[in-house]
Amino acid sequence: MTMIDMALIEKCADPALTPAIVEQFVNAAGSDDPLAISVKVGGRLVLIPKPTDPAIGLDAIRNYVGQANVRVGITQFPAGVGITDASQLTTEIFDACSNLRMGTALFAKVGRMVTKWYGRPTNKDVLPQMIDDTIYAWRTGVFEGTRVFQAEDPGGPTFIAGKLRLENPVGDIRSSETEPSADDKPLETKDAGQAGMRIDLSRIGVR
Repeated sequence: MTMIDMALIEKCADPALTPAIVEQFVNAAGSDDPLAISVKVGGRLVLIPKPTDPAIGLDAIRNYVGQANVRVGITQFPAGVGITDASQLTTEIFDACSNLRMGTALFAKVGRMVTKWYGRPTNKDVLPQMIDDTIYAWRTGVFEGTRVFQAEDPGGPTFIAGKLRLENPVGDIRSSETEPSADDKPLETKDAGQAGMRIDLSRIGVR
């Protein structure tokens, strides 16, 4: 099981997600190693040498972005998202805080897509299934036939609307106030393209 420091979550994670959900996400789909790289071509894993520093890692992924499914860092962020050319990638993608910020912003967007599909429920009993579906969509890049990294952010609540005390299935209970409902004014900070990163998520697409 991947372990992530709570201080890193509080400092770097997207505020649309509770620390408990971020922890569950990284534990289920991420990596302990900020330099971790996964490359798959046609569903088959490509073995590449483990990089010893971000610059070497960047060279490695630039060789595959646009031709393969490339995941990077502690969130296993899809490296092809939001870019039109591999030269647009920087070593920032290997920085733990930046990777967590990018990854959780994109995961929150996928979560909003799942939430919309579920009818934007207010009953927390459906939360575990919604999170599981979002993690599965993160791993596969697809939810109900939609390519989630390429699709537009639907806005609205991330998982459950309104005030809610969330039970963390892998840790302590934490309280959080999620976004307003779709009828309220949207929060620009919840847009995955506003995550304070160099990669522009407004043109999301996996190559």
